Amino acid sequence: MREMKDSGIPWLDKYPATWKLKKIKYCLQERIEKNNPVRTTEILSLTAKQGVIPYEQKEGGGNKPKEDVSAYRLAYPGDIVMNSMNILSGSVGLSQYFGCVSPVYYMLRPWNIKEEVRYYNYIFQTTMFQRSLYGLGNGILIKESGNGKLNTIRMRIPMDKFGGLFIPVAPAKEQKRISDYLDKICTEIDALAADIQTQIDTLEQYKRSVITETVTKGLNPNVEMKDNGIQWIGMMPSHWDCIRGKYILKYIQKPVREDDGVITCFRDGEVTLRSNRREDGFTMADKEIGYQGIDVGDLVVHGMDGFAGAIGISDSRGKASPVLNVLGTEQNKRYIMYFLRSMAYSDVFLALATGIRVRSCDLRWNKLAELFYPVPPIEEQDAIVAHIDSVLQKTNDVTTDKKEQLAVLESYKKSLIYEYVTGKKEVPAQ
Repeated sequence: MREMKDSGIPWLDKYPATWKLKKIKYCLQERIEKNNPVRTTEILSLTAKQGVIPYEQKEGGGNKPKEDVSAYRLAYPGDIVMNSMNILSGSVGLSQYFGCVSPVYYMLRPWNIKEEVRYYNYIFQTTMFQRSLYGLGNGILIKESGNGKLNTIRMRIPMDKFGGLFIPVAPAKEQKRISDYLDKICTEIDALAADIQTQIDTLEQYKRSVITETVTKGLNPNVEMKDNGIQWIGMMPSHWDCIRGKYILKYIQKPVREDDGVITCFRDGEVTLRSNRREDGFTMADKEIGYQGIDVGDLVVHGMDGFAGAIGISDSRGKASPVLNVLGTEQNKRYIMYFLRSMAYSDVFLALATGIRVRSCDLRWNKLAELFYPVPPIEEQDAIVAHIDSVLQKTNDVTTDKKEQLAVLESYKKSLIYEYVTGKKEVPAQ
């Protein structure tokens, strides 16, 4: 057991007596190279989940990059790239690419070429270090919402403040041993996590296939079928009707109450008050022109994001932008909801609708009203909904368990990184 000494830094606590404490600015230098004249049009992006990647590989979209990249900064392979607005949430990664990034990014590399950039990157990956950045300089403001949840307001962390922080610095040879070992262990953990994520994705696809198959084919595999001539429905039970939406659905506009909170229809199908999920990242309208009331049990279709599954039954009373279509029907609302989701899963809305932004479409009442819907007898609708609900509940239970496994693996990886880059554990002898 090697000798340890107190750092006087809460997040670090004790570190090896043979190591040094140094300010970041004396360990790493900032690369500030503008892409002017333009040397590359390869735009890089950074996320806590994916690290530094070409922008087109980014999951979930995000802010569209500028077409003029001359004001961007250059990033090189081996640079630590960090988002000055999102450092504490894990937006730090080691670049493997040459490209350009937004000016809000910092690029860092060791002053001493004998030192290991991976070691410093691992320090910045630790949750303990990231949490130590709360309140740094201009800081990250934390606002408490009405339901007690904490929401972050992003503010730029200046490099002079960041560079003044102390970090543990192992000898160069030990930095390499630590980095090599963590690369090996993290690769193994990431492989396990990727396998679990594949299982989750498979379950999600299974759920979608059950919904799509059941709302168009029913529960009886031996029933007589007919072709209704509608491409996205295909063969369906011969005793079912196929009816335009305007004959079975009603477009509803309800008044807003004074104490109504704002409701959002999310892409996972949940329709709920924003305060029940999150309030950061939304743009609030100065004037709520056209806002409408929504009641518990209302069927809601998002006019912009319905193509991605933002279709559900509201669990809350509140108000919403007119971009949400509120629908009433004498049919089983959950059956209609599941059918519309099946169309979203099959990209039917994208094929039918006029695009107004990337991976989106205008899905308003006039289009919902003209669509054809398979309409079984109401008792069959009820049975179909009960079956789908049951399948989804079982698969969701399994998915929840697997997501917990992912969280445990991620926590374990973070703790391992922390233990080794702070010297609390030594790399095992080879």
